[in-house]
Amino acid sequence: MGASVGNSKGFVAEINVTPFVDVMLVLLIIFMVTAPLMTQGLEVDLPQTQTVEVLPTDSEHLVMTIRRDGAMFLDEYPVTFDDLEGHIIRLVKEQNKQLFLRADREVPYGVVVQAMGHIKAAGIANLGVVAEQPDEPKDQKKTK
Repeated sequence: MGASVGNSKGFVAEINVTPFVDVMLVLLIIFMVTAPLMTQGLEVDLPQTQTVEVLPTDSEHLVMTIRRDGAMFLDEYPVTFDDLEGHIIRLVKEQNKQLFLRADREVPYGVVVQAMGHIKAAGIANLGVVAEQPDEPKDQKKTK
């Protein structure tokens, strides 16, 4: 135990915060590295279209994703066609949320139509479809 200057009989009453600062810096670095990984979402290659609107940023919507392999997700949670209607009624219709469909461009058209049929059967009348804008519009391409 350290002795203070001038008084060799007493204890040091100061707290050493160096280990605390070291732990906080390590935690800060861990969170800075992992935070972008948590917001990535599901990997989907979206079809492209000329007119694209930005998804609302509020929490009043739910995104249904269909991946290339046919796996379906409501936000990040996996669902099947068997339980899709029940989840949509409980999570979208009863909570007055808006539903967006986000399907990979390689997903067969029949799978997308089947999913849309289950959504319609659950009572959802307005369904948003997610796409991305092309890199360079066709009418703005440079001709040589």
